[in-house]
Amino acid sequence: MEDWAPATKPGYLVNRASRLFARIGEARLRVLDLGVAYLPVFAALGGGAALSQRDLAAHAQIEQPTMAQLLARMDRAGLLVRTPDPADKRSSLISLSPLARSKIDPGRAVLMQGNAEALAGFSPEEEATLRALLERLIRNLEAVKP
Repeated sequence: MEDWAPATKPGYLVNRASRLFARIGEARLRVLDLGVAYLPVFAALGGGAALSQRDLAAHAQIEQPTMAQLLARMDRAGLLVRTPDPADKRSSLISLSPLARSKIDPGRAVLMQGNAEALAGFSPEEEATLRALLERLIRNLEAVKP
């Protein structure tokens, strides 16, 4: 049987890298009154779209109650605009407020800086290889049934 050395396994290393990215991103985004958890909403709505809570939850791949809590925090921070959904009177469509839109470019710059720092010393080929390997890893994990 193989020796169990978790710190040498890809799952541990990917998880550690993810936590480090999140910790750095949270600290830097806090200056903008943003959080890493807001990123899927910004990504979905950044192009000017207005989506339902259900669509945002699907986009972020999280449960609707979790999305509802996230949207409530974002709403309290003045980052969202809600309008009645013409297709469903019980629902609303959510879009980014002008305040949120003003934070897109600075937020993107913070995240790009973190990525650049994480990839310091990587050649363009190494960066492309890492990205391709991670994309393949994600596809493999998405195919696994829990």
